[in-house]
Amino acid sequence: MTETKTETKRPLFRDNELTAVLKTAKAPFLYVFAFNLATNLLFLALPIFTMQVYSRVLQSQSQETLFVLTVGALFAFLIMSIIEGLKGSILISYGLLFDRALSQRVLGAMFDAALKSDPAGRSQALRDMDNVRQTVTGGAVLLLVDLPFVPIFLVTLFIIDPAVGILTLVGGLILLCLAWLQDRATRPTLQLANDAALKSYAYSEGALRNGEVVRAMGMLKSLSRPWGDFRAISTQRGAQASERAVLYSNLIKMVRLTIQILVVALGAWLVLNGKIAAGLIFANMILSSRALAPLDRAVGSWNMLLTAYQAYNRLSDLLERYPATPQSTALPRPLGQLSVEQLTFNAPQSSNASQPTRPPLLTDVSFVLPAGETLGVVGPSGAGKSTLTRLLMGVLAPSSGRVRLDGADVYSWDRTDFGRYVGYLPQDVELFSGTARDNIARFYPDTTDADVVEAAQLAGAHALILSLPKGYETELGDGGVGLSAGQRQRIGLARALLGAPAFVVLDEPNANLDAEGENALIAAMAAMRARGQTLVIVSHKINVFRSADKILVLKDGKVEMYGPREKVLARILPQAPRPLEASS
Repeated sequence: MTETKTETKRPLFRDNELTAVLKTAKAPFLYVFAFNLATNLLFLALPIFTMQVYSRVLQSQSQETLFVLTVGALFAFLIMSIIEGLKGSILISYGLLFDRALSQRVLGAMFDAALKSDPAGRSQALRDMDNVRQTVTGGAVLLLVDLPFVPIFLVTLFIIDPAVGILTLVGGLILLCLAWLQDRATRPTLQLANDAALKSYAYSEGALRNGEVVRAMGMLKSLSRPWGDFRAISTQRGAQASERAVLYSNLIKMVRLTIQILVVALGAWLVLNGKIAAGLIFANMILSSRALAPLDRAVGSWNMLLTAYQAYNRLSDLLERYPATPQSTALPRPLGQLSVEQLTFNAPQSSNASQPTRPPLLTDVSFVLPAGETLGVVGPSGAGKSTLTRLLMGVLAPSSGRVRLDGADVYSWDRTDFGRYVGYLPQDVELFSGTARDNIARFYPDTTDADVVEAAQLAGAHALILSLPKGYETELGDGGVGLSAGQRQRIGLARALLGAPAFVVLDEPNANLDAEGENALIAAMAAMRARGQTLVIVSHKINVFRSADKILVLKDGKVEMYGPREKVLARILPQAPRPLEASS
């Protein structure tokens, strides 16, 4: 007995945040539709004007009639131009509202994706959002608004003579069939080309981020091979799709011109047989052209609509995988009581079913750190120390268990509020494009100069910053270009200490520091302890733990030891306690 698999058909438009924002376009698009109705009715002034000139003016030789008809037609087109301008303004305003409603949400989802090494966290999501916005506020949507008015012009042609209406209707159906065939011939190839292009962009972005390593070890040529493969697929498939599109486009153009010629010829035949007035030849041509114009534009806009729909689906996938954090009640500044409860974090699993399941990076980690105390975290490489720091800061969501600060779950805490109460220095320090002051101030607009200088002095970075070309106003460039690793680390430490945070986590803060920088770090730790700030510090160098109250030893993602500094160090370094106690 064979089992049949049933696939759930994806709806054309999903019930999500992106669709909700698109639905807000109903009111402005109703105005656009009403304006479009007015402009299409006003356009009838052109065939009426042409017909009257040929039927009345040329026969009566009346210049006054010609003047009145000309002024009337010009006035109609002036009104039509004003309405078109209003229609464009409505769409532009909606585009701005669309961006304001969605841009911050998309950026937040991108950051969540980037933290999980999801390719959706790349800048493609912003390009997708712009693609959708430009499509719903551009010519493609105006095309959809124009399509309902095609029957108006067809009915007018049928009233003039059924033969002209039938010819135009059949021509329109042929154009739509050709557009459908063009889509069937080009869509799969275009999809392959777009997918390969996205992979090549992602590959090049990764190589550029690690340009130093690539150049130092001569990896450019070897890395260019897989990039070149993706690029070749993209260009070759794109060329195939373009060749097919050109073939159909030429065929569609030929059909459109043939219809226009046949409409004129049919009109002349009807005039010769006395069935319509001579002026209706040109009226038929204008009305037929107007009726076929939206269908013709549909052919040209088909790929644009298809690309926008693909962008809509990618953006929907991103927003659904990374939902917005629900609004939470603003909590007061914490005292710094840290509680870690049976914390477990599973490593991201490979999508390849043949790959073995990876063990958890952390398993059942529990400890309590009273407010104002300092905890040192030690352990071999791969023990889970950096993963622990990310969980303590609410950067990652635990697979199970909780991290609480003053009883509140740090992952659920509103990120903006939480960020003002804590400081974090990751193992790999990243600075942003802006001044040294901006980076230390975390780009908060309300940060005072005094707060920035105080944080820099506490981190031992004040003299370093003053030695820069423009001091605190020195532009650091993206990633802190021009600064050494140690200088970036000290400025990053100053950023972590801004505003005397209640809870600070430092991951290998002395990895790139010289003796002077390390002494400044130890002094900063002592100052934080004196202020009653809770501090967690990860380091391979035991001497930075001289002011620590407790030590946590991690091994294979589990707590091997936890307790007062002297007792733990006595077990892992039997010779260390005496000199450390003396030095403290």
